[in-house]
Amino acid sequence: MSDGDPSGGKHARGPYSKGIARRHQIIRNAIEEFAERGVDGTSLRTLGEAIGVSHATLRHYFASRDELLVEVYREHEERVTAGAGFEGGAVETIAASAERNRAIPGLVRLYATLATDALQEAHPISTEFIGARFRQLRASLADSIREGQDAGRIAPDIDPVDAAALIIAASDGLQVQWLLAPDEVDVRRSLTLLERLFPGSSDTSR
Repeated sequence: MSDGDPSGGKHARGPYSKGIARRHQIIRNAIEEFAERGVDGTSLRTLGEAIGVSHATLRHYFASRDELLVEVYREHEERVTAGAGFEGGAVETIAASAERNRAIPGLVRLYATLATDALQEAHPISTEFIGARFRQLRASLADSIREGQDAGRIAPDIDPVDAAALIIAASDGLQVQWLLAPDEVDVRRSLTLLERLFPGSSDTSR
């Protein structure tokens, strides 16, 4: 990227600020397109055609297809989680996220694409993003499980990190099944079975 100094130096206004705005606009357009149609294309050129942006313009702001897809999903996730503020256990937190995803199957497909790419050496950006996301999510859910153990709601002999990994695996796997058979798979209902093992808030008045 050569649009200016990202630290907000002398180029923070003018060309640099316009470049930032243009980059955000491209990401917003991509979110809208992917939310409706999913990811259809394996190259930056094809993705540019889908969102109405020239290949040259995309190459100016994103070095690769993977960088664009990661930034689109990161922006989407920040949008849907901002202000969510759900006060529940680890399973309910994941279930609530899955419920929000029901309205945007195209972006669930985008996540599945990134996760698949992350397993291949040719996609280091996706590998880094998905790996970091899993680490952060495991840590957050493990903290929630420890709180449940301290409150006596969850068995003390359950390893919090192992439990967190299990919840994530269940959610991701269920969402893939839901994409393939939306009338047959209910992600939230299935995840409630895990709630028996890892119960959340004991406040039944919620």
